Amino acid sequence: MKPPPFAYHDPSTLEEAIALLSSLPNARPLAGGQSMMPMLNMRFAQPDHLVDLNRIAGMDGVTVESDGALLIGAMARQRVLENHADVARRCPLMTEALAQVGHRQTRNRGTIGGSLCHLDPAAELPLVAAAMEAVVRVAGPGGLRDIAFADFAQGYMTPGIEAEELLVAVRIPAQPAGAGSCFLEYARRHGDFAIASVAVMLVPDAAGRIAQARVALGGVGAVPLRLPEAEDALRGADDVTGAVAATKSLEPMEDALVPAWYRRHLAGVLLGRALTIAQSRMGRA
Repeated sequence: MKPPPFAYHDPSTLEEAIALLSSLPNARPLAGGQSMMPMLNMRFAQPDHLVDLNRIAGMDGVTVESDGALLIGAMARQRVLENHADVARRCPLMTEALAQVGHRQTRNRGTIGGSLCHLDPAAELPLVAAAMEAVVRVAGPGGLRDIAFADFAQGYMTPGIEAEELLVAVRIPAQPAGAGSCFLEYARRHGDFAIASVAVMLVPDAAGRIAQARVALGGVGAVPLRLPEAEDALRGADDVTGAVAATKSLEPMEDALVPAWYRRHLAGVLLGRALTIAQSRMGRA
């Protein structure tokens, strides 16, 4: 399979890239290429222009902000984040999730911004962003603007960003002290797209009960799903098993290989396991 014809552009500044996206018809940005190139080869994407972002300096850094949050450049490679000490310390959920992203070869090239903008329903990083209540920063002709990830994920592989805008960074709040988190997924083989996945974070109170909870599911809907019923059931609880019942009302996607009932069942099994593990991790330094 070969991609359709396109014109290739190689800007060296963010301003130049935005100008190209604003002026060229049917233009698409190219980050790590781990999703874009297969889509081109299979003719799922047929842009007339590709704007390569890889020569733009300053879009791949990781900064710890004054409140402990991580500000991660959109072009940060997944493999770099997987091994980054600040990411492991302040967002262990992301470190755990990254180990499930494709294979090492794809993580060497894949970027966090590319994954968030591609918004595959089974992708790991959008699920982490949903669970951590991330904020994405985009740049366009009008300057910079911040978008809560809950508003950014608008639909199936549809980010809330204009055609002439670029995602330039994502802000991940730091995991609270004493919190426990866990990321689990199930795929037919390691590196395949997840049939279902779950990201959870539990914050304890002084007595060791659950004071705050974040529960997000991937693979079951068009976008990562927060599960407020499960979060409500967990607040003030000593036991996590009651929250699993919230998955019974899910109406998951289905396809030729995976029926909806199986995804629903799998989401409940994974959620129960993840909550048990997260609870066991609460209170660790």
